[in-house]
Amino acid sequence: MEEKITSTLRLRMSAKDAHYGGNLVDGAHMVHLFGDVATELLIKYDGDEGLFCAYDNVEFLAPVYAGDYIEAYGEITKIGNTSRKMSFEARKVIAARPDISASAADFLEEPIVVARATGTCVTPKDCKRK
Repeated sequence: MEEKITSTLRLRMSAKDAHYGGNLVDGAHMVHLFGDVATELLIKYDGDEGLFCAYDNVEFLAPVYAGDYIEAYGEITKIGNTSRKMSFEARKVIAARPDISASAADFLEEPIVVARATGTCVTPKDCKRK
């Protein structure tokens, strides 16, 4: 692969994203973000949304809370005939600080990796436009 194909999404976790006590966001939300990143990667490479076939590995490494900003990053690591192997990482770039006040937050000089995954997507030949 000549040029690295990447995608990055950044968004704030809201109170509606919190699933557990203490405003904890469930790990499945990170997987959902990885799916959105994969869709953008396939559109960039193939001109089609394609299909997510499988995750090979998913790791949840640190907690995410309502008010945190998450940067979801992905890249295509291997290109097959119709398959695209991808790697993903979710990083906390802003941390909510409810211990200080309801609106306090810290910009993190060093993002915290909260989740990693690898997976495979497929773009059917008849859908590939590029």
